Amino acid sequence: MKPRRKIAAARTPDGGEMVLYQHDRDFSIMINGLDLMHSRRHESELELARLGCAHLAGRKASTILIGGLGMGYTLRQALDLLSPHAKVVVGELLDSVVQWNREFLGELNGYPLEDERVDLKTGDIVDLISRSKNRFDAILLDIDNGPEAMSDSGNSRLYGYEGILACYRALRKHGCLAVWSAKPSKEFEHLLVSCGFHVRRYRVPAHKGKKSQSHFVWVASEDEIFLPPGGGEPRVPFKNKSKGRHKRSHKKR
Repeated sequence: MKPRRKIAAARTPDGGEMVLYQHDRDFSIMINGLDLMHSRRHESELELARLGCAHLAGRKASTILIGGLGMGYTLRQALDLLSPHAKVVVGELLDSVVQWNREFLGELNGYPLEDERVDLKTGDIVDLISRSKNRFDAILLDIDNGPEAMSDSGNSRLYGYEGILACYRALRKHGCLAVWSAKPSKEFEHLLVSCGFHVRRYRVPAHKGKKSQSHFVWVASEDEIFLPPGGGEPRVPFKNKSKGRHKRSHKKR
């Protein structure tokens, strides 16, 4: 058996160490010694694209935003689902992640960054979203470990009220926001509802065909008819649901 080897390393904005490892054909990324992602566990990243883009089936031209490049699985699945005329903006904070995808990880997914539909943007994702009012038909977020930050505490800005409200405003009418998370969060569901979204929670497998490890995807839309079938209702008090869903004055179309 071939040993695991360290092939690249970088620093996160918090000063932590992010390391890319290779073991035979598999790749993994660790933050301060903790697993962040692995090329064998990518089914939930595919599901993020499937659930977040389900309402775009048959659409000839759509524009979506993917927040977080990761190993490129969500991007690859979105490109496979969308039409040849779609546009996919990819926002990635770390230049090193982009470099690793181009140099080491691209073969995993057929080098999706080379697709002419892709517009790669590096920098703060909240700033990008805030400059993009009424622009996207879908926003897919897979930043860090979800609402509970692992690699950068600054990601709380994205998963807080400011970031989610910016997503609400950046969506076109009938658009959907999909958010990947390693863990469930009642507090985050409450936040989505308070920002004016209808919400569904989906438990998705980390490995295809295996239920031993699960992650979560929330899909949110101003109009619940555009949410994918199934999923669980947000676990917030009824009075808070009502308050959130009727609070529309904060968005200008």
